[in-house]
Amino acid sequence: MSNSTSALLRPRFRFVKDGTRIKFMRGRFLGLAVSAFLSAASVGLFFYPGLSLGIDFKGGIVVEARTQGPADFAKIRAGLAAQHVTNAGLQRFGSADDVLIRLDAPAGKDAGSEAATQSLVDKVRAGVSQAQPGTQILRADAVGASVSSELFRNGLLALGISLLMILAYIWFRFEWEFAVSAVATLVLDITKTIGFLAITRFEFDLVMVAAILTVLGYSTNDKVVVYDRVRENLRKYRTMPLRELIDLSINETLNRTLGTSSTVFLAALPLALFGGHTLAGFAWVMLFGIVVGTSSSIFIAAPILLLLGEKRLRRDAQKPAPPRAKAK
Repeated sequence: MSNSTSALLRPRFRFVKDGTRIKFMRGRFLGLAVSAFLSAASVGLFFYPGLSLGIDFKGGIVVEARTQGPADFAKIRAGLAAQHVTNAGLQRFGSADDVLIRLDAPAGKDAGSEAATQSLVDKVRAGVSQAQPGTQILRADAVGASVSSELFRNGLLALGISLLMILAYIWFRFEWEFAVSAVATLVLDITKTIGFLAITRFEFDLVMVAAILTVLGYSTNDKVVVYDRVRENLRKYRTMPLRELIDLSINETLNRTLGTSSTVFLAALPLALFGGHTLAGFAWVMLFGIVVGTSSSIFIAAPILLLLGEKRLRRDAQKPAPPRAKAK
């Protein structure tokens, strides 16, 4: 291979130098303790103050409207009150002309009926048009209480099935120690994401379930990369202690891990900054999940694998070296 071709194939930028040997496993107990603390705090945030449930899981009506000129919330509230629409939440999104109106689902004997929902949407349209003539209704979505409960149940079911499928796949491809450590780490990643949603008050709806599933897929792929190198090195270095072998494997895949994570992060960042109300929550959860998933592969999944597999995966390393034959 010529020098010019070799120069083209050589990467121009690497996060760490070749031959780097960082002893990650020295900080394994600190990593596990910090992760456990953050996950416990996130579980506490799940109960108080809890998640800001979106219309998919809480039920209700969401109307998106575009006014002629900047939206005047005081006039819109007065127009809705004139139509006997109370407890409406107004929020600006996108440009100054776009307003999001949230309403509770109709109550009473007609609760959940399509006619009652349409009547309420018509009142909103009339109230907003009266307040600011020329207003357009861009979207009106309504979800009943029974439907929202079913969607919430199906969302949790999707997360559970995903974790079981990941457990079965990694168990089949590697060993049970790899599968258990990966799924335990993913559960910790999910709890931290729930805590992030509780703090940021992004609405938890079906879009967020899709974001969490996407984070699970990304985090699983990141862990499989490290596990592949661990398995390869288990065959290559049959007597190397598992702790040193895991450190070696993480260091060998560190450039790829950081490079992939940075690329996905930079790709999702514009969505978070300029994606508007619809995509911003999804993108910020993705960004948080990329950081958590990447760090957990090193500081959570690998230490758990070390704890579970130190005796079983490295039996050869524990055997005493055979005595040397005496010279005659």
